[in-house]
Amino acid sequence: MAVCYNKLFKLLIDKKMTNTELAEKAGFSANIITRLKRDKYVSLDSIEKICNVLNCSVDDILEFIR
Repeated sequence: MAVCYNKLFKLLIDKKMTNTELAEKAGFSANIITRLKRDKYVSLDSIEKICNVLNCSVDDILEFIR
């Protein structure tokens, strides 16, 4: 099962937040944003930081694809 982060990037557009702003507010490097864009593995710690910054749940930023 693969993970897709398209919901995250749609949410960022809705909140008028850039990838750089998210990385700065969440406290991680631009490398994490690159991994998200490529639908690569991202630690649960990073996912938690994103959810805290965006005030959302995990379901709002990712989905599992078969």
